[in-house]
Amino acid sequence: MPKFKKAKTICITSTKGGVGKTTVTLNLAAVYSLLNKKVLIIDLDLYSGGIALSLNANIDKTVFNVVDDMMNNRFRSILDYTTKYNENIDIIPSPKDPRQAMKIESKYIDLLLYNAEIKYDVILIDTTHVLNHLNLTIMDRSYNNLFIITNDAVALKNTKSLIAIFNDNLIDNYKILYNESIDIFRNYFSLFDMKSIIKANIDYTLSKNFYTKSIDNYLIAGKIPFLDTKFQKTHKKDLENLKNMANDLIADTKKKKVKDNV
Repeated sequence: MPKFKKAKTICITSTKGGVGKTTVTLNLAAVYSLLNKKVLIIDLDLYSGGIALSLNANIDKTVFNVVDDMMNNRFRSILDYTTKYNENIDIIPSPKDPRQAMKIESKYIDLLLYNAEIKYDVILIDTTHVLNHLNLTIMDRSYNNLFIITNDAVALKNTKSLIAIFNDNLIDNYKILYNESIDIFRNYFSLFDMKSIIKANIDYTLSKNFYTKSIDNYLIAGKIPFLDTKFQKTHKKDLENLKNMANDLIADTKKKKVKDNV
């Protein structure tokens, strides 16, 4: 039997809202697209997801339709539920109606990912900042987790708690991104202070240079900044850093260690 190459699933999450999860997810997708990877973005911020809106996408089916068809034996192929953004990027958006979100069980998300992983190279999951059962399932299921932090006391305190949960269970499939561009005037803590607070290393930084006043213009037009050639030229260093991060997140050297009998 032929052996399928399994996609690397990356969960982009945080412990506080407003840190730039969706922006990071979209620009990571852009970088993987530039690297000629087939990418699926799944919006599992079920109650307030913004992937479809950010891409100005004409949506037919959502995560709810996938799960509903799985529950009722109508599911055939994951490709029946994706919306194409470009040649390399597909999306499955969050439910249109928040009442549908309440009907989504984590076991079906696991089945969704199983079916998607044989069709794509990389799967990016945008999540809510709420540490609920669904999010924990996604994080455990993912090849790597990207925790986004900002220079904010609440975000740092909550991230410290989340990292402690991972470390207590000897799970190391996570990286930390400091989004310095989300509020360029916020500098309460030094980089050393932030590392001390969360008791972990900061693996990547999205610099203040990434901040742009015209970001809303991209949103209105449904464009991803790093797929725009002009944006690429004016943000060469950030693009190179994002490429390094993208490659690192799917590197085959990554292993997940789990404590015995946990």
